[in-house]
Amino acid sequence: MGSIKASLFISLDGVIESPESWHFPYFNDEMGAVVGAQMAAADATLLGRTTYDAFAGYWPGADPADPFTAAMNGARKYVVSSTLTEATWENSTVVSGDVAAELTALKQDTDLGTTGSATLVRWLLEQGLVDELHLLVHPIVVGHGKKLFEDGATVPLQLVSSQTFETGVVYLVYGPAAAAEA
Repeated sequence: MGSIKASLFISLDGVIESPESWHFPYFNDEMGAVVGAQMAAADATLLGRTTYDAFAGYWPGADPADPFTAAMNGARKYVVSSTLTEATWENSTVVSGDVAAELTALKQDTDLGTTGSATLVRWLLEQGLVDELHLLVHPIVVGHGKKLFEDGATVPLQLVSSQTFETGVVYLVYGPAAAAEA
């Protein structure tokens, strides 16, 4: 049985947009180990259209000497989109139509990991498709930018684990709340 694990860098005020402008001062070996383990555990990456477009525009031309470039380009990728008809980035497949049914079938035997893709993650949570939500909460108020949670459905979750890094980042893992709690 596979799963969908969503992972995001997030600020105290809920911002997930442009982490490259606020995240790196908090990146250390502890966080690197967590991010590396999440990437290693995924059979494929699940992306929303905006994240896919950004990554597909960058990674194919990135430094081939960087081992992360080969990992990103060579990995299986699924992009959820109602408008994209063809995914041209290496090893990419478009998921459209009855997305919930397609992802439910796909996760029967595939471990999927998201990166970025806040709109997709919100939708996955509302559909009950996320098995684990991994949040790396950074001790910073960014003050502007796209937030993970906006107005939408109520989604009860339960804390599975938490860890505080030396940098003050709190690593939280949530799973679906038990039916009795929901």
